[in-house]
Amino acid sequence: MKEWIKDAVGLGTVLWLFGYLASLVLFLSPYADIMGWIITAVFTPVTIAVTWWWFRRRDIPLTCFVMVGVAWTVIAVVLDYVFIVQLFQATYYGLDVYVYYALTFLIPVGVGLYMIQTRGKNAAA
Repeated sequence: MKEWIKDAVGLGTVLWLFGYLASLVLFLSPYADIMGWIITAVFTPVTIAVTWWWFRRRDIPLTCFVMVGVAWTVIAVVLDYVFIVQLFQATYYGLDVYVYYALTFLIPVGVGLYMIQTRGKNAAA
């Protein structure tokens, strides 16, 4: 259970915080109108790499990756609402945000599928 809390809550919150801090920086730039797409383009590969690195040495089932994806998405939705919508009275929910939420769920699931498939191939070799 302690490991799952680190995976889901700890890493999910840290990844959200990096994106949030980047959004604050971009908000003050001339790219504020497209900051969601910039953050998505930059942080998607970073999140994939961090997720792979975090789970690379563990043999966990796909259901755990799905639960991590659900937890990360809930964390993102709740923290975005509290620290963006409520705090800044922002009109926030555009296509870029929905893509971000979908990726937040799909990245750990996709990484998990890849790792499980690769593990199966390595075991057969």
